[in-house]
Amino acid sequence: MSSLAARTAPARGDAAPLVPVDRPRSRRGAWRLAATAVIWLTSLFVVALWVGGAGIQSLFAFNADTLNTLGRLTGLVSANLLLYQVLLMARIPLFEKGFGRDGITRLHRFVGFWSFWLLMAHIVLLVAGYAAQAAINPFVQLWQFVWDYPGMLLATAGTGLLVMVVVTSIRRARRKLRYESWHLLHLYGYLGVGLAIPHMLWTGADFIANPAATVYWWTLWAVVAASVVVFRVVVPLWRSRRHDLRVTSVSADGKRGVAVRMRGRGLHRLDAKPGQFFVWRFLDGPGWTRGHPLSLAGAPIGDELVVAARIVGDGTRRLSRLRRGTRVLFEGPYGHMTGDVRTGRKLLMLGAGAGVGPLVALLESEEYGPGEATLVTRDHDDRDGMRLREIQRLARERGLRHFTLNGRRGGSGATWLPATHGAWAGPDLIRHLAPDLEEYDVFLCGPIPWMDAVRTDLRAAGVDDSRIHSEAFTV
Repeated sequence: MSSLAARTAPARGDAAPLVPVDRPRSRRGAWRLAATAVIWLTSLFVVALWVGGAGIQSLFAFNADTLNTLGRLTGLVSANLLLYQVLLMARIPLFEKGFGRDGITRLHRFVGFWSFWLLMAHIVLLVAGYAAQAAINPFVQLWQFVWDYPGMLLATAGTGLLVMVVVTSIRRARRKLRYESWHLLHLYGYLGVGLAIPHMLWTGADFIANPAATVYWWTLWAVVAASVVVFRVVVPLWRSRRHDLRVTSVSADGKRGVAVRMRGRGLHRLDAKPGQFFVWRFLDGPGWTRGHPLSLAGAPIGDELVVAARIVGDGTRRLSRLRRGTRVLFEGPYGHMTGDVRTGRKLLMLGAGAGVGPLVALLESEEYGPGEATLVTRDHDDRDGMRLREIQRLARERGLRHFTLNGRRGGSGATWLPATHGAWAGPDLIRHLAPDLEEYDVFLCGPIPWMDAVRTDLRAAGVDDSRIHSEAFTV
């Protein structure tokens, strides 16, 4: 394969091959079971509230009561999902350990859109039902809802904020916004949920006449609010103060990348693992409140942590101007893309752009023999390559096989390959790089569309989903 650039070191001596890695997953499975059970049990309780309120009988009345009971049901489910949408992103240990950041991100987006459309259905159905019952114009009924019912002005403001968040989260609209602007707008979703929920606690028939429902909703609302405050504010501030993390150096990493090294005290207590990520806030002036979700770009050693980022906007550009001694606030560590998920003897790592960083961190810490680890990196330009010095050291000292797939995107063939490899089918190239594919665990890190394309070809090449490990950081 002459067009595939490779950097490979010869095998070292007669090193004995490592035995397959078999690490227990029972603890993660228990967390996942607990997290799933909580969501299902509370969701069933909400449906039970509707059934207990004569929901089924009203459903088959085929009159205004049918519209009203469907409005109640969509409202109950939407409210439950809205609160869970916030709870999923509150970084509470139950969901972080149960689903992982990748799973939480997918759930957050799925739950977010469903809760929004159910909320819209709730409004339309109740307006239509009440208007039919009172024999008035639906727009008059909507006006009365907003102005005459307790809490409805707050709910209207909250709904407007949720509409703004959903519209700006549509992928086409989001691509037109800077990440910093989108993230700031997205935070208004918390306020939208806080304003939209209370009206049902004050006026909803399912709550006024049902003490159990009242207790459930007020408790859930309080738990969500407390979780955001505790796990997004109090715990990060306490841990940041405890470990006193500060920037020690900033250096260029490739043509468009930057690496930041930090030191603190007692960092071993964090139990951070290669492949995990933190949300970082650097106290360097205005704008410090914006969090940067960045993976560790090197194996944690002693009291030092290192991250690397591709400069793509104002937030990451600021990283290149950080001064030595800058204090750092952090949340984490998060993520399941660690060596604990390995089941095979060999490693196939595929990274694009800044996604190479966590893969290098894993390669620095994991066990493998010469030639048993393969790293494939993808950039648009050879000069954009990140962590090259560390990769070269791993190739020289540990026998890492490194292949580059650089260049502009091809117009045909596998979308994750450059134009120079347009004649290759993705699954064929994967099997060429790793002929004994059944012995590999595969780690992916890069832009989500790129990872999706690689994952499709990995499955086509015969790799089971249980051996494909990745992490997504965006919603």
